[in-house]
Amino acid sequence: MLAVVGHSIGGFLPGFAPAAPQIDRILTVGAQYAYWRDYAPAARGRLLLKWHVAMPVLTALCGYFPGRRLGWLEDLPAGVAHEWSFRRARMEAGYPEGERSAILAGFATVRAPILAVGMTDDEFGTPEAIRRALGYYRGSVRRQILLRPADLGFAAVGHFDLFHARHSDGFWPATASWLRDGIDPWPSAGWPPAGAG
Repeated sequence: MLAVVGHSIGGFLPGFAPAAPQIDRILTVGAQYAYWRDYAPAARGRLLLKWHVAMPVLTALCGYFPGRRLGWLEDLPAGVAHEWSFRRARMEAGYPEGERSAILAGFATVRAPILAVGMTDDEFGTPEAIRRALGYYRGSVRRQILLRPADLGFAAVGHFDLFHARHSDGFWPATASWLRDGIDPWPSAGWPPAGAG
């Protein structure tokens, strides 16, 4: 069995893999590809300035993005930083027109069921951002989960916190039921909630 766990852009990348049809099950955490209109409304202005104004300016000045020095993740090559900074609403629109249908066809080859987990306090992986990413996996059964930090016993989780050791006895053992057996550990946390528009 081949199970894939992907965080943020890592939950979106399996659709690009030539071996994607071989995947049996996918778990994504805050998976999206950083289109600015999907950021949480209260944080959108700040994130837009940081990632889509400051990042390309610093990249142009330095020849690469000096993320480590700034405490913004890791250093990135200029091409990667610019690709992130200038994302469009449709991922394939960033590629030459002649390549777009092949890219979309690659995503369509993914048949693995997907459990997409998001947190209510994630400024990047909002329900809208996760839905946008899941929309590319048309050949898969997709279930979107929205958890509150309190569901996991914490006041805040955000975009990165689930990968800290403090979740090793809660969140991650719960995901094993999905990865191993295909059982949703949060059956009442689907998004949108039952009865919503």
